[in-house]
Amino acid sequence: MTLKFEAKEYTTKNFNANDFRAILRRMPEPSDAAADANEPSLEEQIAAYQREFQDLDPQVEKVVSALQRLNRRMNVAYGRQTATLGLSNAEWEVLKALVLSGAPYRMGPGELAKHLGLTPAAMTHRIDRMANEGLVTRERDEANRVRVIVELTHEGREKWREAMRLASAFEEDLLQDLDGDERRILGEVLTRLLRRVEDAQPDAEGRLSDLA
Repeated sequence: MTLKFEAKEYTTKNFNANDFRAILRRMPEPSDAAADANEPSLEEQIAAYQREFQDLDPQVEKVVSALQRLNRRMNVAYGRQTATLGLSNAEWEVLKALVLSGAPYRMGPGELAKHLGLTPAAMTHRIDRMANEGLVTRERDEANRVRVIVELTHEGREKWREAMRLASAFEEDLLQDLDGDERRILGEVLTRLLRRVEDAQPDAEGRLSDLA
């Protein structure tokens, strides 16, 4: 399915579409042997779509479908990595939110729930589990006894750092065929696409309840 958003110009410094085409030419072709045996190739999928929906733009569909498959497979890879550390994807998201908040890595449960797109009940369940594992602490705010503060522990931060080390190795391998300039151009192109979706779907941040 192709989503059409309102046209809006997003400029990127030093971006050249020909440079992006050069990146695509250098990327290795996907191996059919590496694909899921139960999933059609991109070409097969697009051909089937065109059979049923003649107005389909195959170039647009190939880009969108490739991004969707890449995102799905990357999420699986990250999930396997965090699992080796005894972390769930859901717990990783909490650790990430606390780290991004900056030292002293503290947030309220309501703030975390809003950030992760969770209900208060789901957030409470997640914090309970992580506190029992020693990844976070949960204490009353001394300045406001009604308010609860969730704080990242040393163990929790070390778990986050180890997950980042594993992810960095995976990501470097993923982009091994691109040099520095190509990585910059690809990053700028994907950022433009992200901005377009963010503009069209401003309420889509978070939505992580499926990870609970």
